[in-house]
Amino acid sequence: MAGVKALLGKKVGMTQVFSEDGKRVPVTVLEVGPCVVLQKKTVDKEGYNALQLGFWPKSLKRVNKPIKGHLDKAGVDSGFRFIREVPVENPDDYSLGQVLTLEDIDVGQIVDIVGKSKGRGYQGVVKRHGFSRGPMGHGSKHHRAIGSAGMSAYPSKVIKGKRMPGRMGGAKITQKNSLVIDVRKQDNLLLVRGGVAGAMNQMVMVSFK
Repeated sequence: MAGVKALLGKKVGMTQVFSEDGKRVPVTVLEVGPCVVLQKKTVDKEGYNALQLGFWPKSLKRVNKPIKGHLDKAGVDSGFRFIREVPVENPDDYSLGQVLTLEDIDVGQIVDIVGKSKGRGYQGVVKRHGFSRGPMGHGSKHHRAIGSAGMSAYPSKVIKGKRMPGRMGGAKITQKNSLVIDVRKQDNLLLVRGGVAGAMNQMVMVSFK
């Protein structure tokens, strides 16, 4: 797997492990791989070097005809829920249909994790931005409201970037420099220190330093 910059996976959940000196360490469990090489992209043809990987198999009955034809070219007999491109140094070192796993990942390695945060829907400024609430007495008409949003005279508008109510979560999050606490290669599990954005079974991309 030397040369691959990232692998695909999903978030399993959180738990805790104990270090050799007895300290409790919170960890997020990620199921990373096996990933199947579906396409090779080169500088000569596409302008960059990359591999298209598929993760989390699904039935071919749930795949449309264009994707099925694409999978047939790779010699793969199943569909995938998660298909992404990852950078690679030399695509010619890999073959279509090759399976990539965690075999070269070691404990103590630093990784970046790209995922999608939980969607919270439409939220007010107290929950979305951490604004302080107003007085909660019956006479107050300012409990969790935004307050003043703009100016009445000059420039008579709401300044761009003003923190206001709106859609919260459901955004791409890159968590940098996560420490690998344990690697359970037989189960394709990667344990990283601390939390990772997203719900259970949320797709993630783990990038290696």
